[in-house]
Amino acid sequence: MPDVKLAETDEDIRRCFSVMRQLRPHLTSADELLERARRQMQDAGWRLAFTESDGQVAACAGFRVHEWLVSGRVLYVDDLVTDDALRSGGHGKALLDWLKDLARSENCAQLRLDSGTHRRQAHKFYFREGLTVQAFHFETDL
Repeated sequence: MPDVKLAETDEDIRRCFSVMRQLRPHLTSADELLERARRQMQDAGWRLAFTESDGQVAACAGFRVHEWLVSGRVLYVDDLVTDDALRSGGHGKALLDWLKDLARSENCAQLRLDSGTHRRQAHKFYFREGLTVQAFHFETDL
């Protein structure tokens, strides 16, 4: 099982760009990822975890812990992505298992994430890992 590390340095965050961009194609550069990550870390307690394969980032997950009226303390996963070339190598599972363990250790009642309706392969993975659909997410552009 791949080891999971927290991206704590600017360099660690920049190294996650090529994988994160596969999920968030609107990101234009490693510097933009760094800027957004540092802002979210400061404003919302966002953290970034990653795994490696042969010295390269293989998968990453952006997440935060916060309180919800409906359920109490929750670890919310904003971003979870494995490099397209490294799927089915255990990296996504390692991250998700690590996030579940962290949620338990931080006294969270739940782990939650949203996933785009078009990401069918990701949904299969989430179902396999014991996650269930509990709500619809609605939004509008402003």
